[in-house]
Amino acid sequence: MTPFPYSSDNKRYHTYAYFLKRRYGVRTARVPLDGGFTCPNRDGTLGVGGCTFCSGRGSGDQIAALPSLEQQYAAGIEKLRGKWPDARYIPYFQAFSGTYAAAAVLRARYDRALALPGAAGLAVATRADCISEDIAGLLAEYAARTDLTVELGLQTIHDRTLRAMNRCESFAQFCRGYERLKKRGICTWVHLINGLPGESLDDMRESARVLGKMRPDGVKIHALHVLKGTKLAQMDLQWLTREAYVKVTCDQLESLPPETVIGRLTGDGPAQDVIGPAWTKRKREVLNAIDQELARRDSWQGKKFG
Repeated sequence: MTPFPYSSDNKRYHTYAYFLKRRYGVRTARVPLDGGFTCPNRDGTLGVGGCTFCSGRGSGDQIAALPSLEQQYAAGIEKLRGKWPDARYIPYFQAFSGTYAAAAVLRARYDRALALPGAAGLAVATRADCISEDIAGLLAEYAARTDLTVELGLQTIHDRTLRAMNRCESFAQFCRGYERLKKRGICTWVHLINGLPGESLDDMRESARVLGKMRPDGVKIHALHVLKGTKLAQMDLQWLTREAYVKVTCDQLESLPPETVIGRLTGDGPAQDVIGPAWTKRKREVLNAIDQELARRDSWQGKKFG
């Protein structure tokens, strides 16, 4: 019997599948979309070229290259229907910064997404510095209408790493955008990346400890994987080993509140574009190793939180 309360199987962390099954009663999946946004770190407002780890599609590499939201959504559902024929679906603006536009533009695109057949809610990925007071107010309107989740890319709390990644955003700026969402009661998730150049395992643990105290509604964690065509692909990097990744990720889980949903514990890049580490392509093996390490420790998410 697992000691972890937010689980109906042998998991020792709060999986998104568990959260969704309790909320909707059936399997529910996100369908990633490219809403035609860009990013202030690409268009010259803050910088050009984007973050060093970001591909040319702005984290939208898995989205069907189709011109309309409706076509992308249909293609995404078709990929998922074989596994989960009776699932419900959540449109997910994944590519680039999904709040980086005028309010009228955002409203039109969010409304289109919610009008998609069977849409059970809405998810929007963005940067915290793209959350102004006005945009936060707009998002609060949608949170009152539907199940809205806003995801913020943090990656690390360490400004020296953010500068080295050409992030063009500080941790203090992240905190301001995060608080604008939280004070309005908007469900807010945060992304962390393990294995960023120059970071120690202690740096990664500290990012999770600090983030845990901020009590995010959800967290996504994954290893840095280097894709062809990115700035990181031009650098001589020392890869994080799978063993180190598993151990530090378990440390991070122990530091996060047990009620925080874990949306991801490893990332997916197009296999043909991943330069390394090679082990990141074997997602199931990584997840199994995390389960085994938590069991070996007799530990679980939140065991050391507080």
